[in-house]
Amino acid sequence: MTVNLPKEVVLAQPRGFCAGVDRAIEIVERALVKFGAPIYVRHEIVHNTYVVNDLKAKGAIFVEELEGIPKGSVVIFSAHGVSRALQQEAVARGLRVYDATCPLVTKVHVEVAKLAREGYEFIMIGHAGHPEVEGTMGQLHDGIYLVQELADVDKITPRQTEKLALVTQTTLSVDDAREITTAIRARFPAVREPKQQDICYATQNRQDAVKMLTRRVEMVIVVGSQTSSNSNRLLELAQRMGTPAHMVDGAHELQPQWFEGVNTVGLTAGASAPEVLVQEVIARIHEISGVAVRTMDGVTEDMRFPLPKGLKLDGDEPPERSALHVRGQASTTL
Repeated sequence: MTVNLPKEVVLAQPRGFCAGVDRAIEIVERALVKFGAPIYVRHEIVHNTYVVNDLKAKGAIFVEELEGIPKGSVVIFSAHGVSRALQQEAVARGLRVYDATCPLVTKVHVEVAKLAREGYEFIMIGHAGHPEVEGTMGQLHDGIYLVQELADVDKITPRQTEKLALVTQTTLSVDDAREITTAIRARFPAVREPKQQDICYATQNRQDAVKMLTRRVEMVIVVGSQTSSNSNRLLELAQRMGTPAHMVDGAHELQPQWFEGVNTVGLTAGASAPEVLVQEVIARIHEISGVAVRTMDGVTEDMRFPLPKGLKLDGDEPPERSALHVRGQASTTL
């Protein structure tokens, strides 16, 4: 019996690396060139197995605790941000710190610190245990309350409501955050919301692209690691839109049976997943079934964030561009 396999792969636009991820990886790569191995990185620099393994091979050592790192060593804080207590510990231990926190996360930290000085308490929408949430909530000793889902809105008990502000994890589902925000506003009408939403431009762009993608394909594959919040949100969004979807860390996780009876496959990648993995997935699908590949119309991102001071290299040339940073352009057909 002949099995019907896909005839077309449609690539989401945009997909893959955002400016904050690209910056964080470049900080580690520059530090390795400038100071030599080992370089210590507190937590995974971004939540992607391929990226972390690539940097480990170059001499980066990933740690969860600062204890045991030799005094004077170079330590890089991950893109997710850290608490004030961890920043203070690094100084006390005599470590040389380069902060790879995404500037959009830093913006949230700055807003929390500013409003806290004015007497505000905070409601944070986010996922417990996520390092970004721990870092943001760790900007204060108390007075910040976590809401993970709608049911939590009725459970929080701030000490006062006259000065209450809302902050959000940057990698949430736009739709979920909107729903929870509406419930918070209903219970606390005077709550102060950010002038610009905390969910980052890249998260929103990739979610918008998946919404468009699901209207054009019969199945969606998300390239991303299980630990990646924004990748998981893309998977959930595709499924919520009624389209079968799977998430893979790489081409080796693809299952041929997924493609049986599917003519069009949509392919996207979380903001921490490099384009090289997308291209490997395309190549694997092509092995299963020769397919045409086209890129969906969408937003072109040109955002770049400045690097921390002290990482200038001779001639100010960036380290050799590895496959991590390559935004491969798929041809119209394979």
